[in-house]
Amino acid sequence: MPNHDELLEILLNNRGIKREDWDSFLNPSYDLHLYDPYLLKDMELAVLRIYEAVEAKEKIVIYSDYDADGIPSAVIMSDFFKKIGFDNFVVYIPDRHDEGYGLHMEAIKEFIKNGVSLLITFDLGITAIDEVVEAKANDIDIIIVDHHLPIKDNEGKDVLPKAYAVVDPKRTDCNYKDEMLCGAGLAYKLIQALVFKYGEYWKINKGWEKWLLDMAGIATLADQVPLLNENRIIAYYGLKVLRKSKRPGLFELFKKNGIEMKNIAEEDITFTLAPRINVASRMDNPMLAFNLLSENDSSRAKNIVDILEKINNERKISVASIMKEVKHKITKKYKDEDLDNVSFFVLGDPKWHIGVLGIVASKIVDEYKKSVFVWGGNDGEIRGSCRGYGDVNLVKIMSLLPEGSLLNFGGHKSAGGFSVNREEIHFLEERLGNVFTLETDQKINERLIDAEISIDDVNLDNYKVIEKLAPYGEGNPKPVFKLKNLVVDYIKEFGKEKNHLELGFKNSKGKIIKAISFFKTRNDFNNLKEGENIDMISTFEKSNFLGREELRLRIVDIL
Repeated sequence: MPNHDELLEILLNNRGIKREDWDSFLNPSYDLHLYDPYLLKDMELAVLRIYEAVEAKEKIVIYSDYDADGIPSAVIMSDFFKKIGFDNFVVYIPDRHDEGYGLHMEAIKEFIKNGVSLLITFDLGITAIDEVVEAKANDIDIIIVDHHLPIKDNEGKDVLPKAYAVVDPKRTDCNYKDEMLCGAGLAYKLIQALVFKYGEYWKINKGWEKWLLDMAGIATLADQVPLLNENRIIAYYGLKVLRKSKRPGLFELFKKNGIEMKNIAEEDITFTLAPRINVASRMDNPMLAFNLLSENDSSRAKNIVDILEKINNERKISVASIMKEVKHKITKKYKDEDLDNVSFFVLGDPKWHIGVLGIVASKIVDEYKKSVFVWGGNDGEIRGSCRGYGDVNLVKIMSLLPEGSLLNFGGHKSAGGFSVNREEIHFLEERLGNVFTLETDQKINERLIDAEISIDDVNLDNYKVIEKLAPYGEGNPKPVFKLKNLVVDYIKEFGKEKNHLELGFKNSKGKIIKAISFFKTRNDFNNLKEGENIDMISTFEKSNFLGREELRLRIVDIL
């Protein structure tokens, strides 16, 4: 392995970090590196309107998306209102299945009936042209806080809702220095701006808003925005705050999963917390997740955690059942065909639970290395999720389908959702095939290996150097290393169903270094045997499970 300075230089260069940015990347500073929130277009308008509404005790609705970005955004705004003693507000999170994503006309009509005069949206709203018109015509002002792309007209110009304020760094006329913030990141910027202008008036202690960084950090990691620029600072300090958080729901949830708050890392957000926030809307009511994060009573928080754990276990069973059917369908359909020649799958069943299809789609991509469109039934309508593999723009592909092929669609380049008539679902694969042939460039980036190391290099000193790059995520992947000519000392399969793998290797001093892989067995690696000589790709990992600290390797692949 290179020496520590050389290793750090390799890791930074591999992530495209310019030399002049090395210091700010390795030493993120809240005071030096966060931008003025008033640089965001319409932030001044949003702050003034919220101040007026609070002073006049107007009825306010916090309206957020139902995912692990939208819900923490709503908690941030709700916590702020509670802090200043304002209670004339409600939180509204649409039902994933009955309403779907976005700002809805039926909800607007209810707000009109209930005398709402200000609506603040988080993580949605930038495309809600008609809904904003309806609200405005009925004396409801709307402040949109969103990070998604606006609609474009035929000339490529933004078509923005005619809201009171539109805070979105992806507006063409917004010159903010970082357009990659997530919804909760923007919610935090809004609170920063409110506290800066009126904090003294509302008797808010200086720096109080930093306690909200736990929510902004959770969302930044869960929403997989690039962990560069402001997002890196929010994630970095968000984890610091989270480790000291006084939120009973978080404490009880992590305790239930054997994780000590003081040791929380980004993997605990992405693999433990975020799935449980998302499962509330996938399988039940999104307000469960909101209550988990905002509840102040430990007993009630524990009850919510128990409910979410039960729902999450049901989700796992549902996903496992669907994946079993997926494998059967693929084997049956492609038994005489070379899968290497298949660009994508279209798989579905009216019985499949639409709330878990995004998870299923991701698992299919991971296992088969193919783009996939997965669909299920929802009261007569077919709805689905898609995930891309390689350099595939799914939204562009769906936009090129013949008119009428889909009822609705949307998403990002490599992940999206769609709905389709029952009569049209039978033609979807053929139509997608025509577009895929024309549009896709299935260039798959070679897996980046940061450096080649020996088993003796797996030690705490090197781990500390590598960890200077944390937190990891989109745009800043965890460093990956190749180890050659390893001799497998032992093989252990563990877990209730013996579906996790542990390998042992001896270093030159005879110390055993463990390497693990979850949801894999020796059969997944060509029936691996003890004494076998292998090359392995892996990452460093420090486990603190049940308070026991251990440095080990996480297996990425065995060659």
